[in-house]
Amino acid sequence: MAYKMDGDPVDLSGFFADLVRCETRLYNALNDRLRERHGIVTSQFELLRYLRDHPGARVADLAGEFAIGIGAASKGVDRLERQGWAARRPNPSDRRSSLLALTDDGLRLLAAAEGTFTTELTELIAGALQASSVTAAAQALSQLRSSLERDRIGTPTG
Repeated sequence: MAYKMDGDPVDLSGFFADLVRCETRLYNALNDRLRERHGIVTSQFELLRYLRDHPGARVADLAGEFAIGIGAASKGVDRLERQGWAARRPNPSDRRSSLLALTDDGLRLLAAAEGTFTTELTELIAGALQASSVTAAAQALSQLRSSLERDRIGTPTG
């Protein structure tokens, strides 16, 4: 069913279905390649990259960034800790929370996995789309994400 946006008919249901299916297929393909080459999955890669790029992040920061519950974020960090890739440190300004950091092993793993991630993602996307289409899609998704985050839509409560 088409809806009117700016006077033009748009198939929002089809857009949603394509968006979700593309995300799932890309995520799964990256998952397979990262597991095969580095023994991690995409969610672990994303957590490692966030921790590297946001020194002193807390579990609550991860939950906010990835729109997941605090419990899921904490369990993700627990898994990274068990592998020796991340560590919790006491938060000097708030004893109720910990600051998260990558270990040297975590940094090395991320450096190796980042090459695999970038190569695989480039092959998957460049093989299907022209650069102008990727740029337009990236701008549109960034705008949509900003709006959803600004209005706190889809944010877990726990």
